[in-house]
Amino acid sequence: MTLRFVGIDPNTGGGGSPTVWVEEESADLVLQGEEAGEFLRAQVGGTEWVACHAVGIPAHETVIRIPARMVSVLREACDVAEQRARLR
Repeated sequence: MTLRFVGIDPNTGGGGSPTVWVEEESADLVLQGEEAGEFLRAQVGGTEWVACHAVGIPAHETVIRIPARMVSVLREACDVAEQRARLR
């Protein structure tokens, strides 16, 4: 698996920071971010967001929080992923 680094939280202090990559072969976005707290996980996992879709967060998934200041980084990552997907 080859990751293409796209960007990191512009307000990073040098420690663990929200980061975005694109996986080159699949064009999937790979995100590192703050794990959502218990209240947010309960809200996400306890709401039927799409009719007839299972409620809950599967054991193999998690909810993360990416700060709004990273919107431009996510846009860039989406552009990279879209371009990458066209090449497949």
